[in-house]
Amino acid sequence: MDRGVLAAIRLLPRYRKSIEELVLLSESFRSLCGDIAEAELALERWEKSTLPGKEARCDEYRLIINGLEAELRQAIHERQL
Repeated sequence: MDRGVLAAIRLLPRYRKSIEELVLLSESFRSLCGDIAEAELALERWEKSTLPGKEARCDEYRLIINGLEAELRQAIHERQL
């Protein structure tokens, strides 16, 4: 399974079926899932970093992931209407 889809399912496991359906139907949803996976990877790298500004970057990527999760929830909600 695509890493973006897996990332979305990891964030919202309760909506696995909806996520799997939306991935098949929507290029923009697939892209959103990919963005989540990329942000998670970036966060993971920064969490392991010893560079100055590590905490600020981690906070930034956590905010990005939270925003993407909100978009994911919105797309799922719209699909269920």
